[in-house]
Amino acid sequence: MALKLTSPQWRHGETIPKKHTADGSDVSPPLHFEGIPAGTKGFALVCDDPDAPVGTWVHWAIYDVPGVARGLPEGIPTVASLPDGSRQGKNSWNKIGYGGPSPPPGKPHRYFFRLYALREPLNAASGLSAKEVEAAARARSLEMAELMGTYGRG
Repeated sequence: MALKLTSPQWRHGETIPKKHTADGSDVSPPLHFEGIPAGTKGFALVCDDPDAPVGTWVHWAIYDVPGVARGLPEGIPTVASLPDGSRQGKNSWNKIGYGGPSPPPGKPHRYFFRLYALREPLNAASGLSAKEVEAAARARSLEMAELMGTYGRG
């Protein structure tokens, strides 16, 4: 079975619930990991919006998630380091942690959550950019999975 990233809040291609957006509580969504490849020692996840008018907008980067994790709970605090050793990077607002969808009015935007199963953790300091996280994750990746949700403001 291939690596799979899901959420109990929406299916791939469906609308992300308001509570996970800037129009709601702006809390990170619960995510589940399935089909984890043998030898996984850690995970990294990046969420971004390629439809943003200023270019791809990063909403979240979290890495050094322990290899024993089978998901991420809802509402991860917006702090640099978590008790389990996970670290969070900077989003496009130059803040640590998750920042939910907040597109301008118009056509709904797509939000891509990319999960990397890693053969070794990044072992990097908190506060990396999404580009730094993805470059390091690709170099250590066993597999990648993606979950896409949409959100728009009329």
